[in-house]
Amino acid sequence: MSREHHYQVTVRWTGDTGSGTATYRGYGRDHDVLVDGRPPLRGSADPAFRGTPDRWNPEELLVAALSQCHMLTYLSLCARAGVVVTGYTDAASGVMREEPGNSGRFAEVVLRPEVTVADAAMVDRAEALHQQAHEECFIARSVSFPVRHLPVVR
Repeated sequence: MSREHHYQVTVRWTGDTGSGTATYRGYGRDHDVLVDGRPPLRGSADPAFRGTPDRWNPEELLVAALSQCHMLTYLSLCARAGVVVTGYTDAASGVMREEPGNSGRFAEVVLRPEVTVADAAMVDRAEALHQQAHEECFIARSVSFPVRHLPVVR
């Protein structure tokens, strides 16, 4: 039996400088990402595309979503397998390539989780669970580019 989960997000553009999109350089890329009951997420374009550098851009959010999904799936698998994780950090990175025609796409995302487990006897199982987490991660299963993972377990 399958279940559906629905997500509602509002994106509100806040970058009108007075003349709308009359010119490419004349409008701001700033916007707010809104979900009921949560603080707004301040977004913009990547600075390479005239965005504001101190705001989140969609490309960073995509990499973050993949990293978060892998971590949450992995921690769940570890808990069910009796692997006690006491620390987890991921230095994830993504590569997006621009293409002719003002377009582009992600070439890949690489996750680099560094995991600490409670007992050295858990290391092998903890390492193996990264592959299962990758196969089960909802976000990784939804993208059309490679998501690699290079875990380190201590």
